[in-house]
Amino acid sequence: MSGRIRFAPALAVLLAAAGTSAHAASLEPFTADYQARYLGMQATGSMTLAAQGGNRWKYSLDISNQLGSLSQSTVFEEHQGRLRPLSSSDRAAALMKKKNVDATYDWETGQATWSGDVKPERRGPVKLQPGDMDALLINLAVTRDLADGKPLSYRMVDEGRVRQMQWEVVGKEPVTVDGASKQATKVVRRTDKREMYVWLVPGMPVPARVLQRENGIDTVDLTVKSVR
Repeated sequence: MSGRIRFAPALAVLLAAAGTSAHAASLEPFTADYQARYLGMQATGSMTLAAQGGNRWKYSLDISNQLGSLSQSTVFEEHQGRLRPLSSSDRAAALMKKKNVDATYDWETGQATWSGDVKPERRGPVKLQPGDMDALLINLAVTRDLADGKPLSYRMVDEGRVRQMQWEVVGKEPVTVDGASKQATKVVRRTDKREMYVWLVPGMPVPARVLQRENGIDTVDLTVKSVR
């Protein structure tokens, strides 16, 4: 069973160097509903951004069908124009398998740690650098960075690992949102085993579509239905 959807993605597409501009558009709460395919079957999906008070926000992704469910969330704050993770949770269930991982990003001590269903060598601590994000949060950042014309290059700190994430623009394609055709910019991130494609529409705070492939097989496919 796959772990986090790495919109960087971190799925992330992702997000000089790692971070968003102090001049980027201010955050606004939203709920996006998606038509999805997960584990080879139709599913429902949603992304939400909700204010938590005190300059804190919660960004969540939920996907579910008869075979399983995936729930990821990150609590973060805006700090010097960047999106800075404070904590995150990753829940997944499929057939007889379950996964529960929690993370803490302590910026006072400059360390990130993980607990739950994670290998001992992946529990940390990992030293944090300004601009570091987790896999899910990069999804928000890449949307803002693309609009600002910034490089889609980020440092992801997630489940005890540090990875440099580089995304590239591969063209433009039409997508349908709320029954209307929109022109989207298509970006991609590739590793040895995984490809992540993301379609971004100007003015939309979330991807219009996200497609993840592992070893050449589609594992997650999200297509937006509405944003409110």
